[in-house]
Amino acid sequence: MSSTLDLATELIRRPSITPADAGCQALLCERLAALGFEVESLPFGEVTNLWARRGDARPLFCFAGHTDVVPTGPLEHWTSDPFDPVVRDGRLYGRGACDMKGSLAAMITATEGFLAAHPDPAGSIAFLITSDEEGLARDGTVKVVEKLESRGEKIDYCLVGEPSSDQRLGDLIKNGRRGSITGRLVVHGRQGHVAYPQRAKNPLHAFAPTLAELIAEVWDQGNAFFPPTSFQIVNLDMGTGVDNVIPGQLEAQFNLRFSTELDADGIKRRVETILDRGGFDYDLDWHLSGNPFLTPEGAFVDATRAAITEITGTDTRLSTAGGTSDGRFIAPTGAQVVEVGPVNATIHQIDECVGVRELAQLAHIYGRILEKLLGS
Repeated sequence: MSSTLDLATELIRRPSITPADAGCQALLCERLAALGFEVESLPFGEVTNLWARRGDARPLFCFAGHTDVVPTGPLEHWTSDPFDPVVRDGRLYGRGACDMKGSLAAMITATEGFLAAHPDPAGSIAFLITSDEEGLARDGTVKVVEKLESRGEKIDYCLVGEPSSDQRLGDLIKNGRRGSITGRLVVHGRQGHVAYPQRAKNPLHAFAPTLAELIAEVWDQGNAFFPPTSFQIVNLDMGTGVDNVIPGQLEAQFNLRFSTELDADGIKRRVETILDRGGFDYDLDWHLSGNPFLTPEGAFVDATRAAITEITGTDTRLSTAGGTSDGRFIAPTGAQVVEVGPVNATIHQIDECVGVRELAQLAHIYGRILEKLLGS
């Protein structure tokens, strides 16, 4: 079989800008079928999803990831074609090299090596791959998990290949993520001429004291695993584009990244209580991207940390920082979820890249985790 670098290169050549898969999963299916995996395609809408499983026994260890990538940005700013991967100075360049086609390649080669040494493992191995992680995330992992739940198929351990490392491979792994909830607020005023403010009602003037109260609110203190919950205004829109009209409406979008000290319903109640005190007319819609989740220290976390130390010599740290990941759809089923991947310094950037040696080490880490949890 080809090396992790070779497989990563072949994946990067496929321009799988979300939600396109561009044939990446077909390539993975070919490798997995050769190992005896039962491969199942689960398309939803424009999204391509893959579920592959080898074995029926518990525990079920699942590699989870995505083949879709973000758009390239201006091609002229890249040193080389983002979908024509090249190695320069020990690094593999191309869109998705780090996020996360390098991890996918490492998962495959690690599994090939593990099964060669352990053809009858003490459990089962699965792959859950989507082309909808970088986009809306509505027809990808969440739909596959719903399918698995409907037929009673339970994941015990899930390793997500997101680029979790900070300065060097394995120095940081994610054993949880904060929740994310977004509010879309419309404050209703009354449009009028700026020279006659008594005949108008400026929605910003009405909302400003409440906005200050929302910003100053201490939502929680966090805990040993999560930082304090953060409230942030992300969009604010009002005005008609001229300087003599008081606008009649303000639209605001805000987001809270929240810890396990809170839940979505509690956040909604507190926000709406503060808004109601403002005494203005408003409409508010909510979108919950995901609840917080945490995998405490135990067999999976311990095996992951030990594998990293054995391969890299790094004493890894646990973290729940950063954005959301597809782990938020898998953890609620009862699975232990850990995210382990390359250094994330260039993700979503021009000239995205990953170290060639880093890829090889990542495959060894994944293989060692399998040995610790399923080695027979």
